[in-house]
Amino acid sequence: MDVKQMLYMVTIAQEGGISKAAAKLFITQSALDQQLLKLEHELGTPLFYRSRSSFSLTEAGRVYVDYAQRMLELKNEAYRIIHDLAGQRRGTLTLAFAPERGMEMFMDVYPRFYRDYPQVKVVPREMGVRRQLELLGGDGLDLGFISKKDGPLPGIDQVTLCQEEFLLITPPDHPLAARAAPLGEPLTVLDVSCLRELTFCLIYRQSTQREVIDPLFDAAGCKANLFLETGSNRANISMVRRGLSCSILPAHYVRGVEDVARFRLSAHPTWTVTACSRRGRYLSQAARHFIRLAGEYFQSAGADPGEKELSQ
Repeated sequence: MDVKQMLYMVTIAQEGGISKAAAKLFITQSALDQQLLKLEHELGTPLFYRSRSSFSLTEAGRVYVDYAQRMLELKNEAYRIIHDLAGQRRGTLTLAFAPERGMEMFMDVYPRFYRDYPQVKVVPREMGVRRQLELLGGDGLDLGFISKKDGPLPGIDQVTLCQEEFLLITPPDHPLAARAAPLGEPLTVLDVSCLRELTFCLIYRQSTQREVIDPLFDAAGCKANLFLETGSNRANISMVRRGLSCSILPAHYVRGVEDVARFRLSAHPTWTVTACSRRGRYLSQAARHFIRLAGEYFQSAGADPGEKELSQ
């Protein structure tokens, strides 16, 4: 089996057709089509069912692509190990992170990583947690940086970078705001029963944040009174600033925000920020270095005196 040919077939399967695969591989459609026809002739059977809109794998195609993916993964892992043994700081590091804070982490960490590993090509991707886990299950990512409720993930190794509490925030003129501690002081703790009387703007329901937030309303014996669901924690803060709603979100997002009232909740809702890789996958020295830098970032990302106890 030819390595380049294997990569071609795997890419056709992933992209669902010749045109998208050729664009991803930076070759012409005709050249890729010729490679496919040549391989099918050698094997004596078609690998794909063709239609005008897409390609789908035949049974023989599924066997070929499955083994091709495994062999490409073994090749890539062998190269990572050899580069480390030879002290060669080169190769490729593919990683993903969630929008907003993940991008903030990457912008902080990458310049420092580049100084130490200038010959390592970093391929960053911004995506949600569930998509990261899908790609980590194969060979689509070396590292994923995710935040979720604490607990194991099937087939995934995790390195804990930090634990983070969720805070309730209200507009500064909300009746509850009078109970908020001054900025820089330990935050006031409210019983979750207070959630019954509030209107909320929350992150969208598919977010892993909601796995932490939604049980709070169950504990309060109510359903969330939702004004809006969004895909942005920054937007949620803006809604609160403008007096349109309250919100519950990770402490990271409200550190240093002066024009909202902040509270801890009696249930102390918390999630864990982790670096993830496929279980048993060899992590290069470059990957381990990136994890260390990311851990330093998350541990020191802007805690203010009023939240010191949140990181303990």
